Amino acid sequence: MNIGTASERSNLPSKTIRYYEEIKLVKPARAQNGYRDYCDADIHRLRFLQRSRSLGFSIEECRTLLSLYEDKNRASSDVKALALEKITEIDRKVEELQGLRNTLHALAENCHGDDKPDCPIIDDLARKF
Repeated sequence: MNIGTASERSNLPSKTIRYYEEIKLVKPARAQNGYRDYCDADIHRLRFLQRSRSLGFSIEECRTLLSLYEDKNRASSDVKALALEKITEIDRKVEELQGLRNTLHALAENCHGDDKPDCPIIDDLARKF
């Protein structure tokens, strides 16, 4: 199948599929005319990548996950370790975002929000460190 059909079936833009080919995450066959020729296994890999990326895994982590997926002798502990590392990273990001939210909330609470120019939000942003 051509890249347009592969795009529809994998729910990925053609540009992303080309990128994944460029970085060797997928390796479609080439037809005699030189066009990419995707098979069902390629679509499965693309869906696997799409789902992995949607869960926050980086390209290199996806490469590792694909490698583990294709290794029928893999240890599930290796896969679980990757997932737990990602959870730790997500927890750190959530904590960071919560801190940002709390800071902005405090600044907004201290702002009168009236027609006067005094604004603790602007004052904080302009503060020299």
